[in-house]
Amino acid sequence: MVPALRSWRLPETMTHDTKGSFSADIPQSLLDEAVEAVEKKAQGEEGGVVVPIGGSPDGPASELEKLQAALDLSQEKARETFEKLKEEHDRHLRAVADLENYRKRAAREREEMQKFAVERLVKDLLPVADNLDRALAAAPPDDPLSGGVKLVLKVLEEALAKHGLRSFRSLGEPFDPRLHEAIMTVPAGGATPGTVVAEHGRGFILNERLIRPALVVVAAPAGDSPGSDTASA
Repeated sequence: MVPALRSWRLPETMTHDTKGSFSADIPQSLLDEAVEAVEKKAQGEEGGVVVPIGGSPDGPASELEKLQAALDLSQEKARETFEKLKEEHDRHLRAVADLENYRKRAAREREEMQKFAVERLVKDLLPVADNLDRALAAAPPDDPLSGGVKLVLKVLEEALAKHGLRSFRSLGEPFDPRLHEAIMTVPAGGATPGTVVAEHGRGFILNERLIRPALVVVAAPAGDSPGSDTASA
C-alpha cells in the first residue's frame, strides 16, 4: 500500500522548468560540510583521531606494550626487593654468628679464668712442696719427724689437688723437653743414655697446663762430657 504523499512546497531556491524537472540552487559550503560529516562518520573520526571499531585510541598493540612494560617494571621491583631481603637476611645471619662466637669465646675465657685463677698462688706454694720433699729425702729412715713432714706434705698436696694441681715424677723416664728441664748431665753408668737418673724437683700440671717442668739430671749419651747443661736438648 503506497503511503499518501504529503503536500509540500518547493523552496524558494528550487525552480520548475518547462520540461517538468527541478533545479536547486544549494550553496557549495553546505555541500562541503555534508561531505565532511559523512566522511567522519564513515571513518569513526572523533576530534581528529581515528578510533578503530571495538578498540581504543591507542589500539590493541599499544595496550599490550603498556601491559608488558608494567609487568617488566613489576618484575624489576620484585628483584630489587628480593635482593634487599637477601642482603638483610645475610646480615642478620652474620650478626647471629658473630654473637654466638662471642658467647663461646666469653665462655671459654671465663672457664680459663676459673681454671687458672689460682695459678700464681700455686706457683708461690711449689717451693714449700720442694722443701718438704728435700727434707724427707735427707731424713734418716728412722727419724720420728719424718711422719709429721709426710703428713704436712700430704695435706698440702690434697689442698692443691682441689684446685686442679697434680705432680708427676720423672725418675727413670726418657728425657722429654716438653716436661723436663735438664739442669745437668752425668755419665750414664748402667742407665740408658737420655733417661732421667735424678730428680731435683717434681713437675706440676694445673688443669692440663704445665706450670713447671720437672728439674732433672739426665744420663749423658756416649761421648758427651759429664756435667754439661742439656736444657736446650
